[in-house]
Amino acid sequence: MSTAPHATPRPPLDLPVRLPDGSRLELGTATASYQVEGAIHEDGRGPSIWDTFTAREGTIRDGSDGAVACDSYHRYTEDADLVAGLGLDWYRFSVAWPRIIPEGRGRVEQRGLDYYDRLVDALLERGVKPTGTLYHWDLPQALEDEGGWLERSTAEAFADYAEVVAARLGDRVGMWATHNEPWCAAYLGYAAGVHAPGRREGGRAHRAAFHLMLGHALAAERLRAQASAAGRGIDVGIVLNNAPIWAERPEAADVADGVDAIRNRVWLGPLVDGAYDEGMLRVAPELADAELVREGDLARIQGSADWVGLNYYTPVRPGVPGTDAAARGDHPEGGAYPGVAPFELVVRQPITDIGWEIDATGLDELIRTTAERTGLPVLVMENGAACADTEVVDGTVQDTDRIDYLRDHLAAAERARAAGADLRAYVVWTLLDNFEWAEGYTKTFGIVHIDPATQARTPKASYHWLAEAVRERTTPPAS
Repeated sequence: MSTAPHATPRPPLDLPVRLPDGSRLELGTATASYQVEGAIHEDGRGPSIWDTFTAREGTIRDGSDGAVACDSYHRYTEDADLVAGLGLDWYRFSVAWPRIIPEGRGRVEQRGLDYYDRLVDALLERGVKPTGTLYHWDLPQALEDEGGWLERSTAEAFADYAEVVAARLGDRVGMWATHNEPWCAAYLGYAAGVHAPGRREGGRAHRAAFHLMLGHALAAERLRAQASAAGRGIDVGIVLNNAPIWAERPEAADVADGVDAIRNRVWLGPLVDGAYDEGMLRVAPELADAELVREGDLARIQGSADWVGLNYYTPVRPGVPGTDAAARGDHPEGGAYPGVAPFELVVRQPITDIGWEIDATGLDELIRTTAERTGLPVLVMENGAACADTEVVDGTVQDTDRIDYLRDHLAAAERARAAGADLRAYVVWTLLDNFEWAEGYTKTFGIVHIDPATQARTPKASYHWLAEAVRERTTPPAS
């Protein structure tokens, strides 16, 4: 059983739940389907690329997988209680494509839709606003067998899937993200090979990046058409893990421009301008191929988002150009910038337990520059820290380092908002200790500890700190 504090009852929500109006900074927390659900063989779910990838020896640090994860497929009400106990506005969840359309296209599995029905209703009953992400990397394996995101047909299948999900949940969930961190899906998955599907295709990964953006635009069109036909509104966005790119030294300026192109501009160029800039095409000439990027595609992507989400953890510091993998310590992202000359990736102290530099000023900068570049409402959809969580007092993890991280980054978000950025929400990653992709269960980001033997949920000190921070923000001042 969880030990969440009792939440104050809330007034009924207007349905469907849509984009915050910006009158205050709304707060939330998030999870992702493969990382928390488990139950990978239940109720007709098909295999995903992460099921296949984790089965390969040597891909995951501790040899684990998401077969059980946090068992949220069965314990979703406990998780909803934990969110409600925090007093948060939002819970961001992702939908597992293989649960809904097991083969990626065609047959729809109603039992998968039933699960998300129950999850959404559980949140609403507790006064928590649900927001859905349609793709958090668990591509149906059947589509990967046909080429995955390297093929246009996957983008088209994604639009069909999005329509199916929204048809079931759109009466209650009116705010959707199409993709989460397409940079990871494209470049960690198809270039560096450190995430599923584990391919090292070099510049062909740019094809995946384009098809992810095309899939976003096609899905957004379907979602809006469906909402309009039903006489209700909808807000469609995309969640990017763009980053501030800080050249470590002057001679790294050209490399830094290439890194910025692949990390940031490959998404924002099509989204805002309907075009790829010259620097982008210099490192990714594949994107100039008229057979890949067809006439009208970029115009379709331009203006296709109502809001943009940002996931921020750390800045990116390109260092000495010409540095080979051995000299840069074989950084896991080293192969994730195809077309950019080799360079050192510098990480300054202090760092989190996963080895990522801590610098809250990067979040402030990223919010401001993204708001200015896009002219769209911005939502921080993930921010958090992997901490060792070794200090335990009376059964509670005393994660003061995570509290410090969250406090500093929330303050940075508030600074950006005070400076005029249209920032609507700040979402903590993550609710639960979970399957952390290539790191397995060796790194913990959660504000709630999970006992791997019993699945018991125990809030950490950071959970209680966040609950108190929410109360302080929402309690009217004494007269």
